[in-house]
Amino acid sequence: MSSSFFLKGKPKPNKKRKFPNDKKPSSTKQIVEKSAKEDDNEEIPSDDEEDIEHSESAQNFQFSDEEDNETPQDKRLKLAKKYLEEIEKEERSRADDKDVRRGITKRLANEYLDSVGKLRRTVADELAGFDDSCVTVLKHKLQKVPITCVCLSADGNFMFSGSKSQFVVKWNVQDLKPVGFFDCLKVPNTTGESSKKHRPQIWAMALSTDFKFLAVADMSKSIHIWCPKDLIHLHTLTGHRDTVTALVFRKDSHQLFSASNDRSVKIWSVDEMAYIESLFGHQSPVTGIDASIRERAITSGGRDCTIRIWKITEESQLIYNGHKGSIENVKLINEEHFLSSGDDGSLCIWSGMKKKPLCVKELAHGKAENGDANWISSIATMFNTDVIASASVVGSCDGVIKLWKLGDHYRTITLLFDVPVKGFVNSLAFTSNGEKLIAAVGQEHRLGRWWRMKEAANRILVISLNKKAVE
Repeated sequence: MSSSFFLKGKPKPNKKRKFPNDKKPSSTKQIVEKSAKEDDNEEIPSDDEEDIEHSESAQNFQFSDEEDNETPQDKRLKLAKKYLEEIEKEERSRADDKDVRRGITKRLANEYLDSVGKLRRTVADELAGFDDSCVTVLKHKLQKVPITCVCLSADGNFMFSGSKSQFVVKWNVQDLKPVGFFDCLKVPNTTGESSKKHRPQIWAMALSTDFKFLAVADMSKSIHIWCPKDLIHLHTLTGHRDTVTALVFRKDSHQLFSASNDRSVKIWSVDEMAYIESLFGHQSPVTGIDASIRERAITSGGRDCTIRIWKITEESQLIYNGHKGSIENVKLINEEHFLSSGDDGSLCIWSGMKKKPLCVKELAHGKAENGDANWISSIATMFNTDVIASASVVGSCDGVIKLWKLGDHYRTITLLFDVPVKGFVNSLAFTSNGEKLIAAVGQEHRLGRWWRMKEAANRILVISLNKKAVE
């Protein structure tokens, strides 16, 4: 009989060994001893070396197996522990040891309420009045025409401005300087429409929370997706049958909502650059749109005098009536309350649980010379706080921005102070930290040329919201 002998590691060629009386040795030990005598140059690993190698391989296998078997819940637990450690370090640097636990608990509670849109921070009483030193004027040579819209990054470090030209300018909010721009005329024509170039006007923009996508509506039926970091064109979304008027990203997601003059609201997945579905119900062009954390959108229907909350997962909509005229703007105050304005000159505070407004501030910006209410052209809310802002055109197209305080349970609106502005205020936006209010100002309204004020300048105003000194 014959037998094959292998050393650990690299296999050796078969060597036939003959045993007396055609019998195998009684044990493997005899084979090892006999083989060692036949070939003194062969190295045979010791039992200790084999044990070490086996134990190392077993440890490696165990480690990799633990990593593979780690569940998403375990990963979240690790991240939570790490986050708690960071918070504890910050709180220890601010307070004594006895206050650390209390500070951590309060901070986590506030962050949770803020994430679900139920935190109400009172900041209105901390704001000081207005003076000219609080305002910084921004101008750019590529935007000599009326500024139509502005949008801010979630961290408040960057801002994009659009105008009645084809250029979008990127600004650094910290030093208030331009850091780049792109030309909307240099977008590849993939829509199949006429290749004849029109002069774009930027009517709406929206930034994703993670600063990965910038959506732009340029007075066409299409939505152009750009990279806000590199300022390069990524894709064109098509599907609307008329001009796109408003855009918004759902917070912490890449789900995009768009409103249009075709009276529809469309939902897009920007990750896949794909259309999801259309929402119908408005009887006139949709003028405003907003969204937050939950999978729902809120829209204003202009001349149909309705506000609608679209519940995407439930496939239903809620309809609200309250304004006497066209509803031009709608903004969320938090997940449960929202603000609206229109050409009837009134500001309305709503609750998602009631079909009638909680509070109505009629003639919020007074009357014009002919007795009509001054049209409120734009509004902004400092999310999860008691501060809102509105702007209108008064007199001979002289504008004014008003900051308001919301009372308890959103039952009252009280004026804090005015900021006089020369021209049309087409867009308002608060920075995420609430320290600045950005206003897009122009000689004309963003949607038309019904009036024109030559004395006004096309510019961006950065209004610093100074806080009262602590006594």
